[in-house]
Amino acid sequence: MRAVLLRIILIAAVLWLLPGGAEADAARAYRLGASDALRVTVFDEPDLSGTFSVDGGGRLALPLIGEVRVGGLTLEEAEARIVARLADGYLKHPRVALEVANYRPFYILGEVRNPGQYPYAEGMTVMKAVALAGGFTYRADEDDVEITAAGAPQARDVPPDTAVMPGDTIRIGERFF
Repeated sequence: MRAVLLRIILIAAVLWLLPGGAEADAARAYRLGASDALRVTVFDEPDLSGTFSVDGGGRLALPLIGEVRVGGLTLEEAEARIVARLADGYLKHPRVALEVANYRPFYILGEVRNPGQYPYAEGMTVMKAVALAGGFTYRADEDDVEITAAGAPQARDVPPDTAVMPGDTIRIGERFF
């Protein structure tokens, strides 16, 4: 009986710590993609450091080592890949720091006043995106919101407090009557 009670408490504690809703969307690991600008710092090597853009093929062109495929990787994975390339005959013990200098844009279409492409900012939600796009039109169905995540094959219905990620496409539906 005591073991069962202990398990229940442990499961409840784990579930309480897990993020949910918009927090879960925001917590998903950011994957690099085309149009992201990355600040690469190679310590003690200022000529190898700088801000570089990820091209349409998901590659980053860096001095000395050339193109490195980073599309679809997290920052930590991309950093490890750059370190491995630098260590392969270029530097003895490379130390690299990688951060996103500029995120790729998100897109909003449908029943908003100014549909289009907008720059991503940390903490972006559907409602903040709608505000950037000039607000809802009079025909907007404020409960008909879909997001297609960057690289996802299908849209999903979401509430207005859902986190938006770089590269996402938001569609606001039209109401009838």
